[in-house]
Amino acid sequence: MDLSNITAKVDKYNSILDTTKKYRSQWPNDIKKTLTTTLDKIIKETNLNAFIEYKDDIENLEVINFSLGTEISGIAERFKGNKTKRPFIKNMGSLIFQQLFNGKLMIMIMYPYIEGYGQPKPPKNVEIIRPEELNEGFIIRYVEEFLQEVIEWEDFDDDMPEKMGMNPIGFGSGHIITDESEM
Repeated sequence: MDLSNITAKVDKYNSILDTTKKYRSQWPNDIKKTLTTTLDKIIKETNLNAFIEYKDDIENLEVINFSLGTEISGIAERFKGNKTKRPFIKNMGSLIFQQLFNGKLMIMIMYPYIEGYGQPKPPKNVEIIRPEELNEGFIIRYVEEFLQEVIEWEDFDDDMPEKMGMNPIGFGSGHIITDESEM
C-alpha cells in the first residue's frame, strides 16, 4: 500500500497547525503592540479625530478597530403634529484589524453610513496577511486607503454614480429606446 501522498498531506496539515499556533502567539505582544503604537502615532501626529477600540471577548479572534466614531448626521425625521425630531446617527467608518481563526490578520474597511438612510455599503476586505508581514509601512498604507475610501464616500456626487453602486435609469446603457407609437 502506497501512502506517500497521504503522508505528504498529513505532514502539510501538521505544519499548518503548528504555524497557526505560532501566529496566534504573536498577537498579544507583537501584533497588538505594533498596531496600537503605529495607530496612536498616526492619531497624534495628524490630529485625526479617531480612537482605537479593542475587542477581545473571544480569545484568538481578537479585533483592533481604528474608528472615526459616530455623530449626529444633520438629518432628522420630523414627527407630525409636533416639533419633535429624531436625529439620524452617522457612523463615520472604521479600519478593522481582525485576527482570523488561523492566526492570520484580516484588514477590512467599514464604510460610513447613516442609520435609517439606505443600506450600508458592504465592508471592503483590504487583504489578509501573515503576522510577520505587518509593519509600520503596511499600517500607514492601510490608513491611507481607509481615509481615501471615506473621503470618496463623504464627497459622493453624480459625477461617479457607478462607483457607489448606482446606475441611473436610462443613462450609461448605450441603448436608445424609442416609442414605436410616435413613429
